[in-house]
Amino acid sequence: MERILGIDPGSRITGYGVIEIDRGRLRFVACGTIKTQQKFPFAHRLNEIFEGINEVIQLHLPAVAAVEDVFLATNPRSALKLGHARGAAVVAAMQNGLSVYDYSPRQVKQAVVGYGQAEKGQVQHMIKALLGLAGSPSPDAADALAVAICHANQLRI
Repeated sequence: MERILGIDPGSRITGYGVIEIDRGRLRFVACGTIKTQQKFPFAHRLNEIFEGINEVIQLHLPAVAAVEDVFLATNPRSALKLGHARGAAVVAAMQNGLSVYDYSPRQVKQAVVGYGQAEKGQVQHMIKALLGLAGSPSPDAADALAVAICHANQLRI
């Protein structure tokens, strides 16, 4: 049995999802978001992401972390901020002794929906179905669970 933390980084909202894979079967553990305070300077918000991921790791004790790679945004400033947020999450995972695996948004969508250009709603729907959830997680939490499932699929190959 392996517990996987999936992370969908964002400078405003970072999604996280924790699943277990046991003999090829996926099981939902937890998911949620880390929402940063917009009124604070960017450096403070990066620390909020770092601390939030630390807390999730200490609470759920995953064995590994899977993180979505930065996509090429049309706005270079947005891409840079997203890269910083991703870095804060990766450092939190590394500081807790986790191995970190990177997946592109296309790989994640392909793994969960079967189509690399899937919309957020399609990802949410498939996450709900694959994990047998009563309701749909928020888009950011669903994306994080999708990253974790993408890694789980790599383990099953």
